[in-house]
This record gives sequence, structure tokens and C-alpha cells, in this order.
Amino acid sequence: MADNKLTNEIWLVASGDLRESANQTCWAAQADMEARIADAFASEGYTVRRAHPYDPARGHGFISSQRMGMDVFKAIPNDAPLVVAEAVWQYSHHVLAGLRSHRGPILTLANWSGQWPGLVGMLNLNGSLTKAGVAYSTLWSEDFTDAYFRDGLRQWLREGWVKHDTSHVRNLVLAALPGAAVETGQRLARQLQADKAILGVFDEGCMGMYNAIIDDELLNPMGIYKERLSQSALVAAMRDVSDEEAQAARRWLDERGLTFATGDDPAAELTDAQVHEQMKMYIAAVRIAHNFGCDAIGIQYQQGLKDMTPASDLVEGLLNNVERPPVYDAESRMELYPGAALPHFNEVDEGAAVDALVTNRVWGALGYDPATTLHDVRWGEYYSGGGVDDFVWVFLISGAAPASHFIGGYAGARSERQPPMYFPKGGGTLKGVSKPGEIVWSRVYVWNGVLHADIGRATVVELPEPETQRRWEATTPQWPIMHAVLHGVSRDQMMARHKANHLNVAYAPSASDADKALATKAAMFNAMGIQVHLCGDVKVG
Repeated sequence: MADNKLTNEIWLVASGDLRESANQTCWAAQADMEARIADAFASEGYTVRRAHPYDPARGHGFISSQRMGMDVFKAIPNDAPLVVAEAVWQYSHHVLAGLRSHRGPILTLANWSGQWPGLVGMLNLNGSLTKAGVAYSTLWSEDFTDAYFRDGLRQWLREGWVKHDTSHVRNLVLAALPGAAVETGQRLARQLQADKAILGVFDEGCMGMYNAIIDDELLNPMGIYKERLSQSALVAAMRDVSDEEAQAARRWLDERGLTFATGDDPAAELTDAQVHEQMKMYIAAVRIAHNFGCDAIGIQYQQGLKDMTPASDLVEGLLNNVERPPVYDAESRMELYPGAALPHFNEVDEGAAVDALVTNRVWGALGYDPATTLHDVRWGEYYSGGGVDDFVWVFLISGAAPASHFIGGYAGARSERQPPMYFPKGGGTLKGVSKPGEIVWSRVYVWNGVLHADIGRATVVELPEPETQRRWEATTPQWPIMHAVLHGVSRDQMMARHKANHLNVAYAPSASDADKALATKAAMFNAMGIQVHLCGDVKVG
């Protein structure tokens, strides 16, 4: 860092979306954050040098492709201190090539806001850097003036790294688990290895989430294999679904009380025609999964399909639920996956896929509802009132949450049009407020070439409707929301440790049942060869 102190210059890059409409819409928030960052560095005697200028013709200053990122990094001294600043969702592969070869200290930064959201983008980049074996430090702040941020910034400027408190994490000791949990977990792991499972992967990696790709060499020894599928095949299969079949699926949802917030303008509103196409996608996805013998599937809608058909998120939420519109084989008319969820891993996040598969097996063996989903670790704030006095996270996802997670189930849910800047063809979400209760949260990820799993407990709380609405408006109001209080894990500990933009959640009937499910799941992970880390207050004995 001696040379840096002589030059007092910090280089800055900002990765963005592949969708120009998103980059343009979100640029104002990014520009505001960068101005605050520059002030923070200036107060410490350093100047920030942007590595790529604002482009007035494009209406933003983001790196918006992998090639652009490679070209930008050519001009950055290889040993320079470098900040990656994120106020938006970003595609990590835009900057990963440059960061892999960079030799100076790297700091990832995000604004503490649920708006676009930079926290989610930064966590994805952190997970990608972790998998790639790139050393980095990370910080976050609401306005970049608080003591936690300033102390971390000073440490990075002096020493080239930031130390966070991760004392909430401890490695699993198998002997500490109840014997019944170990027996069940090991039996399920042996069964998985013997019978083998297939993950149906529609267009791997097209959202730039490098951390969401798990190599076959890590999956196969556990008994998990990929069926690599094309999203074009999904569109083709949709054409073979009859209007009558799609209408029957829509009617099933109407009868259970799901509200479709429809209008007449397809560019800005959810239309019945968009929902009709989503029902065809749902039926087509189940049939493809059956034809290939898949145990779980992942659709990577946001690139490719976004230009061809309405959003997949309503489809994903239906797949993740045990109770859902029946789907029949096109020839035999046999019902497919009857009385069962077909786990869906949103955005083809394969860490979430392994997690969902294990959850499905463990929760099924214990007799619990196996409905699971991933959520973005979106944002959160402290809340006091109505029996709640804690930091309450906003976990949010683009519509893939199952109805059984919601207050009122399908009858308490709505389907609203996806935001046009991300979803030009529209399509509905599956929107609801997660019911109060006990959950297990977890994340499977790659670190040092090995699979790891962080696992912990949380309580979902119910907040007053005005507070829920305020949090929705601060994030994405069309998406399902979960108000979660983590057990024994602070906000900053979670951010310092978590190696992904997503985490998986599943409910248990009671607190003791959740503890039992966590212990069994940890035992199964362990028996699969995954290194398990218990996070926060976890009761396993």
C-alpha cells in the first residue's frame, strides 16, 4: 500500500446489467452513491478515479458487457487499489475477468438500500470472487458516514483489507447432532448417491452468476447430475400445450382465490394473454422435467426468454408448491409429479438447486411441507412494535415463492405484472406476505474448490400492513416478501459472511421441528461431503 499512499488515488469500476433499460433507470442511484463514496475517500485524503466514463449516448456509466469489462481493466494499473461500487443488480462476469488478474487490493462496496438493489449485486460478486479464489474486502453503508463504514474504510486504506466479526460461525461437529438426525441424514445421502438425481438446467450461467455454477466434478460424487436444457426447447414445448389445458390451470388458480391484477395495456399491465402464456409455460416445464426424469429444474428467464415470452416467476412459484394445478402427460394423460412439489431453483442458481433437493428429501422424510424457495438477501431495518424488537430482514424474490409460505395461501396472494425495465414481455408474479413461523435458512456455495453450506435458524414475523407496504415500496412491490429475524446473526455478520445473493428457506411446524430439520439437513449435507457451518444460535443437541 506504500505506492498508493504516495499517489492517493483509488480506481473505481461499476458493473451493471445486460439490459440497457435497467442500467438507464438505475443510473441516478449509482451516481448518487459514487458521489458519497468520493466524499468519504476525500475525507481520508484520497481521490477516486473512475475507470470508465459516463456515456451520455447510452444514458449510464456502467460496465454492461464482459468485453467492455475486459477493455476497461486494460487501463487500470494492475497493482492499484480498486473499488467495485454497486447500487444495482449487476452481472458479475462483466468484471470477473479483470478482477481475476488484478493484483492490487480490491474493495467491494454497496449502498444499504433495497431499491435496485446494490446489496444483492455486491453479494453475488462476493460469492463469485470467493469461488474464483480472488482476495477481496467488502463494506456497505446507508450514507457512507457511519462509524462502521469509516473504520472499515480506514483499515482498508492502511492495510489493504477489512476485518469483520464472523464469530457467529462454527464448523459442524457431527457427534453433537442427535443420533436420529444423523441416521436419517446419512440414510438420505446414501439413497441419493445410489439412486442419483437430475437437475434440469435451462441455459446455465446466462445471468452472469458465476457463483451459481457448480462443476459436475463436485456434484457427481454426491449422486447429482445435470440435464442441460435449452430455453428454446421450453418455448417450443409451450406451443404444444393446448389452450384448453392452459385455461384449466388458470381456472384452478382462480378457484383457489389467487387474484390476478390484470389490465389492457401489455406494455405496462398484466394481461390475461400473458397469464395464459405463463400457464402454457408451467405445463410445458413439468412435461419436460418428467420427460428427462428431473428431480428439480431451473429456468434462467431474465436473458433469452425475456425477449420471447412472459416471465417465468409465476410458473416457478407454482412448481415449488405441493398443491398446484395438475399437469398431465400429453399422451398417456397420467398426472405428473402428483401431490408433490417439483423444486425450482430460480435463475438457475445451482447452489440453491442442491439445497432445494436436500430440503425436499429431508422435509419429506420428516413429514413436513417440503415447499422451499430461494430469496434475495435484499435489505433490512430495525423494527420495534407489536411484539417485534429486532433487526428485520427483507427477503424478496421475483415471484418464485410457493403459496404455502404466504398468509392465506393462494387466497392471500396476488399476481402482478413484472417491472417493464426487467421484463419487456410482462407476465405475473406470485406475490404474498410470508406467514409468521419458524424457518431454516441455508446456502450452498463453492470455496477453495470445495462445497460448503452455511445453515441457521430464523423466525418469520408479521409486521403491520403499513410497514410491510413501506418495505415493499422500498424494494420491488410486485414480488413476494418475507420479514425474517435471524437467530444470533447480526446484520453486519450476515453481510460479512454470506457468499451469495440468495439463501434458501423452508418452514417447519414449530421451533423444535425446525431444530430437528436443521440437524437432519446438516447431517445429510455432511454425509454428502459438503463442509457444514452452523451460523448463529442453532440448537442441534
